[in-house]
Amino acid sequence: MTGLEQDISTFWTLLFDIITDAEKRLAAHMARHGLTPPQFFVLKTLIKHGGRCAIGQIAREHHLSRATMTGLVQRLESADLVTRRRNPDDGRSVSVELTPAGQQRFEAVRDDVFNQLQALLGMVNDSERQALMFFLSRYVELVNQLSPGPATPPQDGQHGHG
Repeated sequence: MTGLEQDISTFWTLLFDIITDAEKRLAAHMARHGLTPPQFFVLKTLIKHGGRCAIGQIAREHHLSRATMTGLVQRLESADLVTRRRNPDDGRSVSVELTPAGQQRFEAVRDDVFNQLQALLGMVNDSERQALMFFLSRYVELVNQLSPGPATPPQDGQHGHG
């Protein structure tokens, strides 16, 4: 095995371990606040879009079918975290709006995650932290050069990670 092949194998293992750990920790934070990961990501998308977004746009951003997104939004709506509004100019178009309770729930999860990251990054010195940020940023930069943007969204009935 060449040095590059060994590095690829090691990188794959480390990346998989990081992703698996992050998903478990993030899901635990969300669960403590009564959210599933897909529900949290809907709230996060609404935050990104200023608190309001078309349901179809949210579905596309998370590579989910409209039907799947509608179910997610209905559950969030029943918890008073979002509201749905028909577009008065186009009765087929539905906007999802973040409620104050949804904003607070998102912030509570985000604050929990940030507190954990602060504890984690507080365990390394400044130069290690700067090196970590540099290499993570460089990884993202290279991945974006290799393959800009996400893959094509799945068709109706297929599910993404969202």
